[in-house]
Amino acid sequence: MSLKPFPHIKTFITHHCVTGSMRRIYETHGYPISEDLLLGLGAGVGIIYWEFKGAAPIFGGRANVGRPGEEGLEKTAGRRTGVQAEYFRTSSPGKAEKVLLGLLAASEPVMVYVDMGFLRYLNLPGEYHFGSHAIVVAGYDPETRQVLIADRDAELHPLSLEELQQARGSKFKPFPPQHLWYTFDFSQVHAPQPDEVWQAIKEVTTGMLEPPISNLGVKGIRKAASQIVKWPRTMPLEKLRWNVFNLFIFIDATGGTGGGIFRYMYGRFLHEAAQITGRQDLAAIGNELQAIGDRWQTVAGIFKQAWDDPDPAALLPEAAERMLAIADQEQATWEQLRKIR
Repeated sequence: MSLKPFPHIKTFITHHCVTGSMRRIYETHGYPISEDLLLGLGAGVGIIYWEFKGAAPIFGGRANVGRPGEEGLEKTAGRRTGVQAEYFRTSSPGKAEKVLLGLLAASEPVMVYVDMGFLRYLNLPGEYHFGSHAIVVAGYDPETRQVLIADRDAELHPLSLEELQQARGSKFKPFPPQHLWYTFDFSQVHAPQPDEVWQAIKEVTTGMLEPPISNLGVKGIRKAASQIVKWPRTMPLEKLRWNVFNLFIFIDATGGTGGGIFRYMYGRFLHEAAQITGRQDLAAIGNELQAIGDRWQTVAGIFKQAWDDPDPAALLPEAAERMLAIADQEQATWEQLRKIR
């Protein structure tokens, strides 16, 4: 045998690892859908700022990531398109591999979560670890025990089963993947309905405007702005440099946000939502979010510049000031969106 992709696997560049992997699975089953629509239907946009002991702080633009009390984007977007998405975890590497091989034997592509730091084709620094990265296992050769991996680029990457198992079973923080995988049942697939779109929008606006804690939503932007200016007093230079680079990654398209910390993607979702619901004022707010995405990109550029600068701390006040201004703009935009319907 030879290592080749399963039938119907398409190669294309994706914006975000989760929605990109889901889009590959959907299209393999004959249901074309945009990443933007999956992100929006899954109520997948928000803000989180979180500091972890022993790991770089997280400043992300995702929501509905499966924390306690959350369904998770994968299941929520699936439900709103009639696709039953189920996730599974195990602490047993042997069980995880056995299940995976069973699915691959049926030529079924499988969406799994991995630690990016163990994917050699990404060429990441050895100390970098992020275990909430979704990929699709898109081919398998039992003779060589190699798989083909579909990631965010347009190529398929060969990887040994041993390398994949290491990436799936990583213990590194944040978010060790715990051999997580998904299955999808398309027997009841349907186009999203207007009521489902409105409910998805409501969930995002509520999360942005009425977060349960100050680390989330618009409050989370303000929290992050207040904290980053304190970093130079609490951490050594090299850690500070690494942390500002991490912020750049979490905002910029390089890190899988689609650019503008997911605001570009959500803006495009609102354009699709306008077509589904017949409310063109949604598209106008989508344009506003695109403009907010541009402002986030400016902040990302400041963080990237700080990473290269001999004195990264000198640029943090400007970044914080711009983030506070963005928080005001986001507050107004999400309030405007919540009033529609």
